[in-house]
Formats: sequence, C-alpha cells, structure tokens
Amino acid sequence: MFHTDAVQATGHVPIDVTKMNIDLLSISAHKFHGPKGVGVLYLRKGIRIPSLIIGGGQEKKRRAGTENVPGIVGLAVALKHANEHMEENAKRVGALRDKLMKGIAERIPDVKLNGHPTRRLPNNVNYSIRYIEGESIRLMLDINGIAASSGSACTSGSLDPSHVLLAMGLPHEIAHGSLRLTLSEFTTEEEIDYVLDLLPQIVQRLRDMSPLYPKQK
Repeated sequence: MFHTDAVQATGHVPIDVTKMNIDLLSISAHKFHGPKGVGVLYLRKGIRIPSLIIGGGQEKKRRAGTENVPGIVGLAVALKHANEHMEENAKRVGALRDKLMKGIAERIPDVKLNGHPTRRLPNNVNYSIRYIEGESIRLMLDINGIAASSGSACTSGSLDPSHVLLAMGLPHEIAHGSLRLTLSEFTTEEEIDYVLDLLPQIVQRLRDMSPLYPKQK
C-alpha cells in the first residue's frame, strides 16, 4: 500500500494516481489558494481504512460530523483553476524561482541548495545558509514583510531542523540553517528583486553576530 503526501505538489505539477500507482493521496486546499482547514484524502477503490470519528454516516462513515460544504466547494473551485492554469503558471513561476535561486547563489557565499536544481517544484526554493540559524533569518525577513519558513510547514511550531533534510544526509548544523521560500502565481519579479536585495544584508548581519562565522582578519 502506497500513500503519498501530495500537499505541496497538487495544483503545481501533474499527478496521475493510476500511472504513479498511488493508493492513498493527501492534499490541502490552501496550497493552491483554496480555503484553509479543508483537504482531500484520495483512496483507491478497494482500500479500507478504519473510521477516524464514529457516530455518523458522513464521508462514507469514515469521519462523522457535518461537512464543511463552503470549504469543500472552495477547494474544488481553486483546484479547477490551478489545474487549468498549471502549465502557464509553472513556466512563469519556474522562471522566477530560477532567478531567485541564481541570485541567492551569486550574492551569498557558503550556501547549499537543498534538492535538485531543476527536478523540483516550480514554486519551491530551499537553501541552507551556513553559520546562522534559519529561524533568525525568517524572523528578520518577516519584519520586512517577507513570509518564509525555516522548516516544514507541518512543524512550523518547532525550532528543530527539518527531519527531511536530516534524512537527506545534511549535517544537523547545516540543516538548522535552512530557509524555504515558496512562490505563487501572484508572485512578481519586483518581489523577487526585493528578496535578493534584502536577504544578503540580513545574512551578513546575522553572520557578523555569529560566533561560528569565520571573521576576516
């Protein structure tokens, strides 16, 4: 039995549950501009799972309780829009992603791109920045109006490094400096330029305060 967490991918890259031999698949509406608090669990025909909440017949008796109809409709509309514009959005957003990745690599020394340079989501940029903590970078970006993450969105309340990056073989101290920037169809080139102007300044300021950063003599 194969389950995949497709929350980040849905609406951004094609998914074919038959060709990919997917038995169960999870998605969340807010990742493609749908309402927060609603998602989908796809089950291949014949797959049986225990009920999460008993007491009612909703959702084929798997989760009792009144359905969030407005949220469900909002998810469907947002997913329809994302799928209809997927190719054009992937091309435009992917170009902005490449500009952001190239700019970070050129303007900030001692950084490591996490993941493959091209075989990645068109809207995802994830770098590990040495000698400083990703959470410190995130806080300073937030003060300047830039939303970012220093780990998985599923563990946003944790200061621990991403378990995914650790599983990929990154040392703890490198994974701890990770920064994730996610683009969308509404991201503009001016916003990318703003990040590329501001981020190197933030990194240098934090490195100047870091006891780990090798100071130039």
